[in-house]
Amino acid sequence: MKTQLTVNYRELAAKVLQGDIPTREEALAILEAPDEDLLDIMHAAYQIRKHYYGNKVKLNMIINAKSGLCPEDCGYCSQSIVSDAPVEKYTLLNKESILAGAQEAINRKAGTYCIVMSGRRPSDTELDGVVEAVKEIRENTSLKICACLGFLTDQHAQQLAASGVHRYNHNLNTSKENYDKICSTHTYDDRMDTVQKAKASGMSPCSGAIIGMGESHQELVSIAYSLRELDADSIPINFLNAIDGTPLQGMQQLNPRHCLKTVAMFRFINPAKEIRLSGGREINLRSLQALGLYAANSIFVGDYLTTQGQEPTSDWKMIADLGFEIEECAL
Repeated sequence: MKTQLTVNYRELAAKVLQGDIPTREEALAILEAPDEDLLDIMHAAYQIRKHYYGNKVKLNMIINAKSGLCPEDCGYCSQSIVSDAPVEKYTLLNKESILAGAQEAINRKAGTYCIVMSGRRPSDTELDGVVEAVKEIRENTSLKICACLGFLTDQHAQQLAASGVHRYNHNLNTSKENYDKICSTHTYDDRMDTVQKAKASGMSPCSGAIIGMGESHQELVSIAYSLRELDADSIPINFLNAIDGTPLQGMQQLNPRHCLKTVAMFRFINPAKEIRLSGGREINLRSLQALGLYAANSIFVGDYLTTQGQEPTSDWKMIADLGFEIEECAL
């Protein structure tokens, strides 16, 4: 049964800017609002976004530094051991390739370069390879570096922080209640542990969600609150791209209006945090992508790990058409 709570979204945004946080009932009301309320919801979310970030948009670029070869069984992932999707499989790229990716990030006007590896956790050798590349990138550019290498030990977290990695990404992905329907080879608590290790090392914690994996509206609200409690500085919101060959192939519970309400709800609950439109935005938000930036203040530019994004020039144009401005990396 849908909530009967009536919310004045603009008044709620004003309360958030005064330090209040929406109740779970109010957050649920945003998700379950009629589509005719969508523009009012986005306008209210924009008031919060504008307060903290103005009209700046942060761009992030991913390099798939190690592909496939993953022993985990995450149902959404084309690189997992249970996936039949045709993806490239290769071990960690050499330093020169990672450095070339950093230059490409600058070419795409990205301020953050995200080095991502498939697998449960990095080996000592793989970690050393990433650390060596990061040190050289930091010596020669002002790019911010985000690493996403899987589960971390305390020692690995400290090594990454010491090398100059600014941020570590490890998504919660879905709610604790929904987690065992998505993955059986690790737990929600395992993921929480790695985010906390990254934070304890001094790296900025980055953690988000994939929406559209069978979660209820109540569970989606729970994810937003969990990320608030985790104090994630950056929250990527992915929209399920149900890739053929994965256990979740064919799943489609999203439409662009629900995606936008979800992004707005995350902004209300995490008002001061970087919220990023991430994987699947092109196929799920479709012609409404630009509206997402009234709540989010960050996007990935270019391709994702195993799927294509839109051309960087299209993203630049979308941002300019909104009257917004790219927050570029200072060279």
